[in-house]
Amino acid sequence: MQLTKHDATANRLIAALPDKIREHLLENCETVELTFADVLCLPGDRIRHVYFPTDSFISLVAPMGGYASLEVAMVGTEGMFGIGLLLGVDIWPMHALVQGGGPALRMNAERFRRELEDTPALQRGLNRYIYVLICQLAQTAACTRFHAVEPRLARWLLMTADRACSEEFYLTQEFLSHMLGVRRVGVTNAAGSLQKRKLIKYSRGAMTILDGSGLEAAACGCYLADKKTYERILG
Repeated sequence: MQLTKHDATANRLIAALPDKIREHLLENCETVELTFADVLCLPGDRIRHVYFPTDSFISLVAPMGGYASLEVAMVGTEGMFGIGLLLGVDIWPMHALVQGGGPALRMNAERFRRELEDTPALQRGLNRYIYVLICQLAQTAACTRFHAVEPRLARWLLMTADRACSEEFYLTQEFLSHMLGVRRVGVTNAAGSLQKRKLIKYSRGAMTILDGSGLEAAACGCYLADKKTYERILG
């Protein structure tokens, strides 16, 4: 696909680069369409491409003994997939699952490595994103251990809305149970409670956030903690 002006600025990491570096990076990217539920990488796979979502988002899901899974981070227009290459590692440890379909910028791994070697400013900028993602991973670990399902669900819905740039999106209960690492009955009860409070509307996978401020109040503090870390480090 041909790159558009929107592609150059829709991803916040790319938009933050100096003009010449951004233009050079975009010359070596292609626009691809990511499809909901597609798997970009499995645990143990080699990272063959990096992705900069421009109107899509990706879930990073940790397998739990082959019988369950838990989403530990989410990558949207604020970030990129393939950070292992920044650390000199090309093996991916988790599932990378498309949670929100749409366009993304893609570059093959070999070319990306050369860009990092030739452009120290690019490496420095992306290193700051690694720090933000590590903070998100740590926040999610603590959130999963100490917070109840309902505030965790509220947090997750807000994170999804931020990356979807919409208050309406599609989610199945089965998908939500995998993302939160709980059984479907837990998701049903938590979503039902939020719906009774008129914070969301949920029917047959169609999710609508009716009251964003109310949902933020219902979420645990991890949601705002993540946002503050991003703004402090990446602006």
